[in-house]
Amino acid sequence: MIRKWWKEAIGYQIYPRSYLDTNHDGIGDIRGIIDKLDYIESLNVNLVWISPFYPSPLDDNGYDISDFKGVDPQLGTLEEVKELIEKAHAKGIRIILDCVLNQSSDEHPWFIESRSSKNNEKRDYYIWAQGKDNQPPNNWGSFFGESAWKYDKLTDEYYLKIFSDKMPDLNWSNPTLRQEMADIIRFWLDLGIDGFRMDAIAHLGKDMTLTDSTLESDERGIAYDWSKFSNRPQLFDYLQELHQKVFSHYDIVTIGEVGGGAKFPEGYKYTNPQNPSIDMVFNFDHTWHNMPYGYEVLTPEKFNTNVIALKEDLDYWIQNSQKHNIHPPMYWLNHDHPRVLSQYGSLDYHRESGSMLGMVLLSLPGTPFIYNGEEIGMTNVDYTNPKDFKDVNTRNYFKNNAHRLTIEQMMNHMRYTGRDNGHTPMQWNANQHAGFSTTTPYLKLVSNYTTINVQDQENKEKSILNTYRTMAKIRKDNIQLFAYGTFELIDAKHPDLFIFKRQFNQEKYILIANFRDYEVPYQLPKYQEVTFHNYDNLANAKLRPYEAILLKES
Repeated sequence: MIRKWWKEAIGYQIYPRSYLDTNHDGIGDIRGIIDKLDYIESLNVNLVWISPFYPSPLDDNGYDISDFKGVDPQLGTLEEVKELIEKAHAKGIRIILDCVLNQSSDEHPWFIESRSSKNNEKRDYYIWAQGKDNQPPNNWGSFFGESAWKYDKLTDEYYLKIFSDKMPDLNWSNPTLRQEMADIIRFWLDLGIDGFRMDAIAHLGKDMTLTDSTLESDERGIAYDWSKFSNRPQLFDYLQELHQKVFSHYDIVTIGEVGGGAKFPEGYKYTNPQNPSIDMVFNFDHTWHNMPYGYEVLTPEKFNTNVIALKEDLDYWIQNSQKHNIHPPMYWLNHDHPRVLSQYGSLDYHRESGSMLGMVLLSLPGTPFIYNGEEIGMTNVDYTNPKDFKDVNTRNYFKNNAHRLTIEQMMNHMRYTGRDNGHTPMQWNANQHAGFSTTTPYLKLVSNYTTINVQDQENKEKSILNTYRTMAKIRKDNIQLFAYGTFELIDAKHPDLFIFKRQFNQEKYILIANFRDYEVPYQLPKYQEVTFHNYDNLANAKLRPYEAILLKES
């Protein structure tokens, strides 16, 4: 066992536009994070991941960057970022940033020059190709439900964009581009940040033959074949180059977002201790298996948690990680996902289900990450007007499905799965605008902020908020067990309960959680100490709705 600070951390992700507005423009800002450092410290977390605050046209929530070394003036200044780093470090809290490597904004100076002609020095910073018979170069589809190519009339060619039209993919096969990106990373590290969550890194390598996918195409001739630009061999050369030239010279953590259908063998290639590229990888299995992300219209019956599948997904990654000495990050959701309480919990049992989810997360191996608002059980949106949704993926969904679905069907789907669910402003209190701002927020609040908010939960012993605080403290006080200890899934095929044992040397804990909104028969094992419990007392031979118990073996 090799101890590292990031293996023993408890993370907290902040979506800055939605955290706290201090300059009264309806948009959260860097100063808002600084002002809430005491609150963040009270959560017993010691690592904060901040989503993009770079200058951006905001086509995709700040992941379309027009200046990789800047700060969006709406969110603050570089001096405020330095102040945040200094004040967080003084509290023992490290700061990591989103590092967006796969694409830029189409308003970035590089792309403006690249598209201006076919022979400028920035042309090969992006991937350009000629069309075929007035159609895109190939049949590849994007993650946002359209062609992965966008026609640009200035040079009569198409550029590759696997996300939105305004997010052209960078050409990582170009060594000059790779050097530019390495310089950007050094800039932020020299400013004092402690690492990066590396967005969409699975897609840096592309099939540069640009041949058609052989997968079945939709009615528009588009094939959604992620293998054409996900987890390809050359990607690992690029990342190892970054590790050797940059990462290895700093005491930092690097965490990759690895999608594109990656399983553990692909994840291992990123984090293999013998030939490392990055330290950890986020995978999506446990979010996708229980959450249809396609175009199927969801009904409540289809939205029922498959507890067995959830356990299998988590156990698969945990067991493989521990077998190969890999340290995984753990999370329920991030900025790309709907709210976890709406997915796995219940408004009817809001406190019980939210606290249960926190107890499970903070008892798992690896490095847990809490997403802002998760600690109070924030829920999905209750929007009734399509115009309330701002996310580009949601806008594309409405556009691409208007011919076959009703508005209400599409609204129902997005209320369950849309990314705006995770972007709504933080609910600080029951005052107007939820204490987030003194003016109308840039994104509509969820109406339940009057009852679900930080202030309401502050002084309630077993509120969701105080459960997260208590469990984080228990984890920190027993960090070797929770970060490095073994993980044993118990009764893996039980359809309702998630039970697992954690052990380090002779110390043992067991976590028992009911994922259902009904009572489940269960006889507790004879452990001596109830370390934490989200109900006030134990029931006889049953677990109540969303009941969770952390026991310590005698």
